[in-house]
Amino acid sequence: MNILTVLKIVAALATVATGLLALVKPKAVPGFTGLSADGPRGISEIRSIFGGLFIALGVVPFFMGTAAYQVLGIGYLVIAGVRGFSIVFDRSYAQSNIISLVIEVILGVILVI
Repeated sequence: MNILTVLKIVAALATVATGLLALVKPKAVPGFTGLSADGPRGISEIRSIFGGLFIALGVVPFFMGTAAYQVLGIGYLVIAGVRGFSIVFDRSYAQSNIISLVIEVILGVILVI
């Protein structure tokens, strides 16, 4: 197994871990996203979208292979592009936002190549 394959597996597992954290501990999400839920409905969204979707996106490549890794990578790159726009347009230069952007670009590139 080459290093790129290992990095892709790590990226997919990191996606799953993010989803699991949101599913199991939705109140921890504000610490790394800035999002907060004011009530049960918001917590449900964090669990389902941040949790369920990220778990699915991270698990599917293990079953579907190369194309699914690339789709996950494209997803990260689009998120990074929109985040970059938002950082400038919304003047959201928080360190955590910049860190998220860098991580999304790195994961996206690893998964697409």
